[in-house]
Amino acid sequence: MHKFITFQLLLWLFVTATAQDKLFIPEEIASNRKLYPSSLSNLQWKGNSDTYTWQDSKSLTAGNTTNETIDTLLRLSDLNTCMVGLEKEELKRFPYILWENENTCAFTSGNDWFEFNVTEKILKQRFSLPETAGNPELAPGNRFIAYTIDNNLFISDGKKDFPVTNDANKGIVNGQTVHRNEFGISKGTFWSPAGNLLAFYRMDETMVTEYPLVDVTERIAKAHNIRYPMAGMTSHEVTVGIFDPVTNSAIFVETGRPAEQYLTNIAWSPDEKSLYIALLNRNQNHMKLNEYDVATGKFIRTLFEEKNERYVEPQHPMVFVPGGNGNFIWQSQRDGFNHLYLYNRDGSLIKQLTSGNWIVTEMLGFDLNSKGLFYTSTAVSPLQDQLYYLELKSGKSTRLTTEEGVQAPVVRADGKYFLSRCSNPEVASRTRLISFSGKLNRVIHEDVNPLKDYKTGEVSIINLKADDGTDLFARLTKPTDFDPAKKYPVLVYVYGGPHAQLVTGGWLNGGGLFDHYLAQKGYIVFTLDNRGSAGRGFEFESCIHRNLGVLEMADQLKGVEYLKSQPWVDASRIGIDGWSYGGFMTLTLKLNHPEIFKVATCGGPVTDWKYYEVMYGERYMDTPDQNPDGYKNACILDKVDKLEGKLMIIHGAQDNTVVWQNSLQFLIKCIELKKQVDYFVYPTHEHNVRGIDRAHMYRKLAEYYDQNL
Repeated sequence: MHKFITFQLLLWLFVTATAQDKLFIPEEIASNRKLYPSSLSNLQWKGNSDTYTWQDSKSLTAGNTTNETIDTLLRLSDLNTCMVGLEKEELKRFPYILWENENTCAFTSGNDWFEFNVTEKILKQRFSLPETAGNPELAPGNRFIAYTIDNNLFISDGKKDFPVTNDANKGIVNGQTVHRNEFGISKGTFWSPAGNLLAFYRMDETMVTEYPLVDVTERIAKAHNIRYPMAGMTSHEVTVGIFDPVTNSAIFVETGRPAEQYLTNIAWSPDEKSLYIALLNRNQNHMKLNEYDVATGKFIRTLFEEKNERYVEPQHPMVFVPGGNGNFIWQSQRDGFNHLYLYNRDGSLIKQLTSGNWIVTEMLGFDLNSKGLFYTSTAVSPLQDQLYYLELKSGKSTRLTTEEGVQAPVVRADGKYFLSRCSNPEVASRTRLISFSGKLNRVIHEDVNPLKDYKTGEVSIINLKADDGTDLFARLTKPTDFDPAKKYPVLVYVYGGPHAQLVTGGWLNGGGLFDHYLAQKGYIVFTLDNRGSAGRGFEFESCIHRNLGVLEMADQLKGVEYLKSQPWVDASRIGIDGWSYGGFMTLTLKLNHPEIFKVATCGGPVTDWKYYEVMYGERYMDTPDQNPDGYKNACILDKVDKLEGKLMIIHGAQDNTVVWQNSLQFLIKCIELKKQVDYFVYPTHEHNVRGIDRAHMYRKLAEYYDQNL
C-alpha cells in the first residue's frame, strides 16, 4: 500500500511538472482560443426577466436570479427544424442572437433576418437583403431595415426595397462611416427613437485626391484607389440627410459653411422633432452642439460650445434621460477628465454629475425609473474599471463591483441585477451574478488560468516618474526560470500614442502571449505607457500636441533608466518594437539613441506626419503650414543619417491607415545615405497582420531578435 501511494505520488508529480512545462508556439498563439480566457459567449439578459443567457455553437443556455439551475433554452437542432419549415437552409452553428424582449430574440443567417419566439417556438423571417448589401441597421420596432449597396443607401420594409439615395458618382458615399471613424463615429445611419425616420451621412469625396493601393495577386496587378486626405490637404465634405420611409422623401440638414467641418455624435430628440449634431471645426479646437428642425432641416440653436487651444474631441452623443422633460447627459473632458454633465433641453447646464482626477470609461444606461444611471470609471485606479451607480438628484455615486481588476458589466434593464465580468492578474475571467442591493453574489463562470500548463514569465507592474513627476505605469515580464544572478536581453514594446493604454489591471496586466513566447526564449519584455497614452485624462494625453515624439521619448527613456539600474538586465542588449504609432516611436527612439537600442523592429510606421490623414494628424499636429517646426522635428526621414545597428521594418502593402509610402520613403533615404536596413512586406495585409499569417510575423520577429539581440 505504501509503495502504491509513493508510485502514485511520483506519477502525479511527473505529470504536473510536465504539464507546466509546455512551451508556446506562434501558430498556437495566433489561433488557439484555449490559450485565451474563456467566457460566456454573448452573455445578455432575456429582456427584463429574471433570466440571462449565453450560447455556444450548438445551443442557447439560461440561468436565473432565483436559483442556481442552468437549463438549455434552445438547441440548434430545434432552431433548424423551424428553419426547414420556412424552406431555409439549416444553420451550421447556433446564430448570434439578440433579445428584443422577454420572449423574442432576433438573429441573421446570411442576408436573412429572423425573429424567434422562444415560448411559442415560432420563427418568422423579417427581412431578406440583397447579397451585396452592407451596413445593415434595424429600425426600432423592426418596421424597416436600412442597408447600403456600394455607395448608395436603401431601406426595406420586408416586402419591398426602395432607394434612399441614387448617386452614380462613386466618390459620393451614403449611409456609411465618415471622417475615417474618428470622433466616436462607427456607423452612417441613425434611426429615430420610434423608427419613423432615418438620419444618414452623405460624404462627398470627389475633391479628395485618390491614393492607389496595388493588388499584386492578379497576373496584371490592379490599382485599388482610396480617398486619403493627408494633413493640410483638401478633405471630404459631409452632410446629414433625414429620410421619411412613408413619404419616400429626404431633406438635408442645413449645417452651413465651411464645408470642411466635422459632423459628429448625431442624436435624436425623444419626440423625433429635433436632430442634434456636434459640429467641430477643421482645426478641431471649437465644438458647437447644434439643434436642427427635423421637418425643415433648418438650424434652431446652439445648445453650448466647447473650446480648447489644443483640441476638442467629442466622442459620445447626448443621451436623453427617459421621462426627464428633455434633460440629457453629455460627456466631456472640459475639466481635464472625461465626466458626465446633466443639461436642460435648452442647453443650460443643470450640474456636473461626476468629477475627480479619473475618467468615466462608459455610460451603460439608466435604471427603471430613470432616477439614476450606471457607468464604469477608473476612480479606483488608472489601471482598473469598476461599475458605479449615480443618483441623478443627489449626485451620489456608489461603487457596485468590489473585485479588483477590469470590469465589463452587463446591467439588466431595470438595474436591479447585473452580470459582473472581471479580469485581473490572478483570475483570467470571472463572471458573477450580483444584485443591486449586494445580497446576491454568485459566481456563474470562472477561468482562473488558461495558461496553467505553460511556462510563463512573472509579470509585475512598475511605477516610475516622468520628468515632471507624473506617474508612469509599466509592465515587466521576466524570463521563465528567471535567475537574478544572470543578465538578460530586453525587448521594449511600445505604442505610446493617443487612444491606447497597454498597461492595465486585467489578465496578464494587459500583455499578450507573444511576450511570454519571448520570455520562454530568455527575454525580458518591458512596456511603458508614456504621456500621450490614453486612460489618464486630457493633460496626460494631449501634452504631446504639435510636438509628437518628444515627451513620449523622454518617458520611454525613464523606463530604460529603470531597466539599466537592474543587475539582471544586459544593458548592451536592449531592443525595441512597435506598430503604427508604436512604429513611429520605435524609429524615433532607435534613431535618436542608437547607443541604447541595439535592435529595432517596427510595423506600419509613420515616418513623416504629412503623409498621415487629416482627422487624426491635424488633431495632434495641426497642418504642416500651421506647425512646420513640429512636423520637421517629428520627421523620421530627416534622421536616417543616425541609423546604426540592426533595424527591420514591416509593412502591409494594402495598408489604408498608414500608407505604404511612409516606409518606402524611409527606404529611399536609407539607399541615398547608404544605410542598411532589413525590410519585409505582407502583400495582402492592411494595417496589421491578422489571422494565421500573424504566426509568420511572430516567428520573423523572434528570429530577428535571436540573430541580432
